[in-house]
Amino acid sequence: MGLLNLLLKDPVSFLILAILLLYSVIFHELAHGWVAYKLGDNTAKWMGRLTLNPIKHLDPIGSLMLLIFGFGWAKPVPVNLGNIPNRRQGLILVSSAGIVANIICAFIALLLYKIIAPGESGMAEQILYLFARINIMLAAFNLIPIPPLDGSKILMGFTSESVSRFLFQIEPYGFFIVIGLLYIGALNPLINFFQTIILAVIKVILFL
Repeated sequence: MGLLNLLLKDPVSFLILAILLLYSVIFHELAHGWVAYKLGDNTAKWMGRLTLNPIKHLDPIGSLMLLIFGFGWAKPVPVNLGNIPNRRQGLILVSSAGIVANIICAFIALLLYKIIAPGESGMAEQILYLFARINIMLAAFNLIPIPPLDGSKILMGFTSESVSRFLFQIEPYGFFIVIGLLYIGALNPLINFFQTIILAVIKVILFL
């Protein structure tokens, strides 16, 4: 069940996967804080979150869930949109940053995969390919427009106050909504659609 089962069966593969997952999530969260900082909000910097140190980003419950069920999360980077002059623009840019960071990670991984040895299947190539897949999956998942996922905040930035208010109102229950929809497989088509689009764009750029 989750990474715990992999740990018991293949500790080396567990370690590799855990590191790739961890830093994919860290890059995602770090991007949120970095963009907010560039737009005028120092909150993440003040709280020491503009770092690659995993200890600063780990959430105990999220890490445990990942270990047991294969689905978890890191501590969200704190952002105060009140410190950003254009609040709506800030919401869109900060919320998009994590998704863009994951897409960039996937792009770099696939670029290196193509350069190192196209068609080969050594350890380095497998790690790069897995890192790309993880980041594409994270980007696609976070595009889902259900709170607290980034897609909902991007949607808030582009839609009317009434839509934003509705999304804000359901946010306290959003986690349970997402878990429930994942459990019954209702989100799979949307996630697969986003993954297909992201991968297609990367392939066009890399001429894959």
